[in-house]
Order: sequence, then structure tokens, then C-alpha cells
Amino acid sequence: MKRHLKESRMIEYEFWKLTIDRTKSRSAVCRMLTDAAEYQGWELDRLRKDGTGQRTVVLRRKIIRMRSTL
Repeated sequence: MKRHLKESRMIEYEFWKLTIDRTKSRSAVCRMLTDAAEYQGWELDRLRKDGTGQRTVVLRRKIIRMRSTL
């Protein structure tokens, strides 16, 4: 799992790259991604499935920076 930051049009995102083995069922992967979206605030950025059946998923979420009001 690798996370990094990227800035796009003044909105900053945190990215999380996952590699999921082909032995995981489609429903298990769907449940895992749904849980990440519901409870941790991630959204799907990219999903790729290669010829061997291995899935590469990139999730992203906005980074909210608090500005000092003092």
C-alpha cells in the first residue's frame, strides 16, 4: 500500500494504491471498496485488471486543511 499527495486545481488529494490478488472474489473486492468509501472517505479514482486477473485500484480522498483565523 502506497499513499502520496497530489495537488489538482487548488484541491489536494491523498491517493492510496492497492494491488488485489486474483483469488479475491468480485463481491469481496466490492465490499472492501464500499467500506473504504463509506467509513474512511475514499472514492474510486482508477481500477485496472491485467491479463493475469490481478486488480490495481487507486483510491483518493480530499485533504481538508484548516486555516488559522487569528
